[in-house]
Amino acid sequence: MSADESTPVHDEAVAELASIRQSIDNIDAAVIHMLAERFKYTQRVGYLKAAAGMPAADPGREQVQVARLRQLAAESHLDPAFAEKFLNFIVAEVIHHHERIAGGER
Repeated sequence: MSADESTPVHDEAVAELASIRQSIDNIDAAVIHMLAERFKYTQRVGYLKAAAGMPAADPGREQVQVARLRQLAAESHLDPAFAEKFLNFIVAEVIHHHERIAGGER
């Protein structure tokens, strides 16, 4: 049977695959919207920190967040190490934004 031939099992798999991919696409869109919302708030934090002369990074807060998100990941059956890497990536970008804000960039 060639790849172009259709069987009931093949057609069902193709339909289910399309449905699953649509769900993945919807989740990806939600993640992007949530990240955009998160960065709106972290930008506000950056302006507050800059106005108050506070440092861009807050290692104590970051440590608490890593522990909290690792626990949430474990509870959600997601690899806690992956969750930590993801958070570290986001935090690094936030700190970069805060440093730019403190330096007078908008």
